[in-house]
Amino acid sequence: MAAAPGDDPPHSPVPGLTVGPVDLTSRVDEALAVQAVAFGLGREEIEVRRHIVLRHLEHPDARALGATTPAGRLVGFVYGMPNDRTHWWSTVVEPCLRATGSDDWLDDSFVITELHVHPAFQGRGAGRALITTITDAVHQPRSILSAVDTESPARALYRGLGYQDLARQVLFPSAPRPYAVMGAPLPLRRGR
Repeated sequence: MAAAPGDDPPHSPVPGLTVGPVDLTSRVDEALAVQAVAFGLGREEIEVRRHIVLRHLEHPDARALGATTPAGRLVGFVYGMPNDRTHWWSTVVEPCLRATGSDDWLDDSFVITELHVHPAFQGRGAGRALITTITDAVHQPRSILSAVDTESPARALYRGLGYQDLARQVLFPSAPRPYAVMGAPLPLRRGR
């Protein structure tokens, strides 16, 4: 996917990395290699996710950003789109959100579909830069995402940015672990 009009030019909020729009369609294999290492995916899972990512990026309002080294190596990425209740993810999480009285979060929200940083580059602010940069450029008043429902650096990052649990122990078909659905008003909180 090409950079959308009005996207910010690449910048360097993280020393040694540039965060900016990326054509994730042409770099999908690089992105999935990062996700595989960061998330522990096997070859079969990567191939399934490849088709899903490419399908998502066909959405006209999908946005993608990458974190690259000076040599151009993709070491992190984020992508998302305005949420739609008819999308598969929404149909899975909606009953769980309804049970907590939070299903209104599925409306007028920007969903962070994937956010991954190579482990060698984690803890330097790349994930924070990717998610704040992408959400700063959207028109929705809030953002939602799902994350493995365990205490992790990712969940700590999301909480620090203002995301709160909307539903926990959400089970996705074929996912071995439960997830939490989190939401935050935009703009995201700054600071560490």
